Amino acid sequence: MRIAIGIEYDGSGFHGWQSQPFGCTLQDAVEAAVSGIAGKKTAVSAAGRTDKGVHALAQVAHFDTDAKRPLQAWVRGVNSLLPEGIAVTWARSVEEEFHARHCALYRRYRYLLLNHPVRPGLSSGKVGWCHQSLDLENMQEGADYLLGEHDFSAFRAAECQANSPIRELREIRIERHGRLFVFDISANAFLHHMVRNIVGSLVFVGMGKFGPGWMGELLASRNRILAAPTFSPCGLYLAEVGYDPKWGLPEPADFGIQNFVGRS
Repeated sequence: MRIAIGIEYDGSGFHGWQSQPFGCTLQDAVEAAVSGIAGKKTAVSAAGRTDKGVHALAQVAHFDTDAKRPLQAWVRGVNSLLPEGIAVTWARSVEEEFHARHCALYRRYRYLLLNHPVRPGLSSGKVGWCHQSLDLENMQEGADYLLGEHDFSAFRAAECQANSPIRELREIRIERHGRLFVFDISANAFLHHMVRNIVGSLVFVGMGKFGPGWMGELLASRNRILAAPTFSPCGLYLAEVGYDPKWGLPEPADFGIQNFVGRS
């Protein structure tokens, strides 16, 4: 039997999703909890391998099990064995052809950026931070150069293991809520550090270091060295993973920006 689950987590205290020899990863914690309910060691595969410090509002994962449990056991039972900061939000029985990663049609990431002279206190670790004033219009104009299918080598980490740098960026929208800038970026898939590298370069545009057209020049250059440094992981959230409706998975609930607007 194959079970799909939705997971949300605070990535601050973990070394990313994927298991590492030194442990302390989200995958380790989830697999241990699922194994505890299944009664034997169970591997869990996720839709996206989020980096150290990156959060998730709607991660999707799956696992195979022979254990016959009510679906609520894969939610409440697993949650009782998970550490604080991680929670399973739903569980569904799916066909064996379903794969959390390979069946995903798109991913959407959300980046929350506090634009304020003083660094965040209460929301530390949950938002990125820039103390210089940012121009929303210039950033959005620059972001629009990235829409469509392109070679995103200029925004790809050196250690990226993807076979191809070609990705289709379907949406990149930036909104301002008081002192909080919200970046929503959707693509069929992402390269390693792609979102954080894009946000970092857009921040340079927002600060006036470069004009909006610089984003198009970076894209065409395919040269990572020319782009801005990789931005902080603190404000990055895996917000949505899209699937064909045939799998019967629930749609992710929209994240309440008001939870942060009041603190910014």
